[in-house]
Amino acid sequence: MTERLDGRQDPPAQAAGGPSPGPAASPSERRRLGPSPAVAIAFLLPAALLLGVWVVYPIVYSIFRSLFDAAGTGFVGLGNYATIFSDSGMLTTIRNNLIWVVVAPIMVTTLGLIFAVLTERIRWSTAFKLIVFMPMAVSLMAAGVIFRLVYEENPDRGVANAILTTVHDTFSTSQGYPEARPRGGDESPVADQNGAVVTKQPAQAGRPVLIPIVGVRPEFMPDNAQPARADAAGDGLAGTVWFDFTPGGGGQNNVVDAAERGLPGMTVEALQADGQVAATATTAEDGSFQFEGLPQGSYTVRLPQSNFETSYGGLSWLGPTLITPAIIGAFVWVWAGFAMVLIAAGLAAIPRDALEAARIDGATEWQVFRRITVPLLSPVLLVVFVTMIINTLKVFDLVFIIAPASVQPQANVVALEMWRVAFGGGNNQGLGSALAIFLLLLVLPFMIMNIRRFRRGDS
Repeated sequence: MTERLDGRQDPPAQAAGGPSPGPAASPSERRRLGPSPAVAIAFLLPAALLLGVWVVYPIVYSIFRSLFDAAGTGFVGLGNYATIFSDSGMLTTIRNNLIWVVVAPIMVTTLGLIFAVLTERIRWSTAFKLIVFMPMAVSLMAAGVIFRLVYEENPDRGVANAILTTVHDTFSTSQGYPEARPRGGDESPVADQNGAVVTKQPAQAGRPVLIPIVGVRPEFMPDNAQPARADAAGDGLAGTVWFDFTPGGGGQNNVVDAAERGLPGMTVEALQADGQVAATATTAEDGSFQFEGLPQGSYTVRLPQSNFETSYGGLSWLGPTLITPAIIGAFVWVWAGFAMVLIAAGLAAIPRDALEAARIDGATEWQVFRRITVPLLSPVLLVVFVTMIINTLKVFDLVFIIAPASVQPQANVVALEMWRVAFGGGNNQGLGSALAIFLLLLVLPFMIMNIRRFRRGDS
């Protein structure tokens, strides 16, 4: 109501047909922005239900199931957890996981940092990033199949051993003749001595030394072997090592026949009277050899035992000794590109003024990298490192595919052992559930660490 000039008051607004002001809004309603809590709950409820069904319920049920035996009827309490730390196979599994956690994240983070720095300094950096990141487009199962072929022991099929044997053969001239042996009998000029072949009589310059060998398998006969040279003589001590076998029969023992071939690539040693090696030579394609610069005198000629060992065939990557490092190598190949991309993004965010100021002050590139680049990248490096720890704790596919069944106990990890115990033939879901909870407890601290860093926005 308002007061007029004549002293009377006007009637309220509603008496004149005006709108009613309604009840005053509460403070909480005036502060709230957006829809009501009921609408928010309606939108969050499906996701919460899925989270409960797929995450919360399995965790709770796994904890409950881990307290029972394999059949699920007998309560064993913490017995399954005690088995994890008492069984020798389980302890090997835990040891392998510790190796993974220590080695793999360090290698991935280090290589990612190196690749990220290189991409800023080389041409065709985009192509380089594409090549390094390409393994991320391959599933872990496919990567396992690839490296199972890479680690094949046969150099004709395995890329790793093909490279090793090529490098070895480049710097080694010795040719292996496994199962070969000297011609036996009293008339033979040589004899077997602890796996080596030695001449029965001392040899002297001017008289060719003949060393007949038998038992050479056809697959080990080199393609470049030429007909043996019968008159291998010279100013110094010389001779011939040949395969004393005539194809089709015939020929004379301990005599170089026209159809017999020399044995190239054999190491020949001249021994002094005290057994010391005075000189070394290698047989040519016709089996002939000659010692250069050898003083006059009589010597015993010897073919070392190494000539009769199998030629170098590389490493047994899938054996019990190297299986875990080999699988870690495959893991690094897959994840190095991921680390490179994250670290490269961190490098792009570093202020260039700090780097240029350090260079102007006289710092070398290594000092700039060690004292400025790495400290500024430490949040990103930590995120990459922790993420790799989580991935190594969960590794399953690579170990299952790369490791042959005979060496899987030596390459086993917790995630694979959990599957093998519960579903891969063990049928002990009590112990499998205990391993699942144990793995969850291992992963959980690193997940919390990563989440806190993301919330702080340090990365």
